Amino acid sequence: MSRTDAEILWEVARGLARTDAEVSREAGAGPTLPPLLFFTDPARTPRPWETAARLPPGSGVVFRHFGAADASATARRLREVTAAAGVRLLIGLDVALAAEVGADGVHLPERALGQVEALTASHPGWLVTGAVHGTEGIARGGDLHALVLSPVFPAGGASAARPALGPAGFRALASSAKQPVYALGGITAENAPALIGSGACGLAGVEAIRSAFGPPRS
Repeated sequence: MSRTDAEILWEVARGLARTDAEVSREAGAGPTLPPLLFFTDPARTPRPWETAARLPPGSGVVFRHFGAADASATARRLREVTAAAGVRLLIGLDVALAAEVGADGVHLPERALGQVEALTASHPGWLVTGAVHGTEGIARGGDLHALVLSPVFPAGGASAARPALGPAGFRALASSAKQPVYALGGITAENAPALIGSGACGLAGVEAIRSAFGPPRS
């Protein structure tokens, strides 16, 4: 029987996480990280709770509302389904909303990495990740628990205009980071295996994760 896209993505993500955990034990253990991160987008994932509810336990959701009017209601709905599914919830940039809904942490865009030190000091129990796109971002993310490096492959959304790093480019940048690094951007069940051995701590995605784990589109 052939494997589904969801099975392939989860298998690769868990394999990357196990390898990263072995390295982390040698260097000093940090927080346990979700192997798979589902990044939401109001335009591309309009009903993110449907996918979040179907993610494997131990996964994570990064809710990015980009100022949407229904952000608070969606965040509360996501918190409800992620708590039931054993999935961690991070809120993109919005610290107040993360505190309001009892999220597990926050995700910072690269432009906001200067907030990292104050944020980790004021919320020591939170998982804090940050977006990076090259050496400058990696150098600025010193206090983050994990980096999310993109785009690995040609991607949509905000990363569409950026050149893809490719597995080799990702590997070169990830090796310079002090923290675990997630791979994001254009990742599919077909190309995810190419990241095995790249130094990634897990996989992150938008449409591929929605397509693999979410309900069928009507």
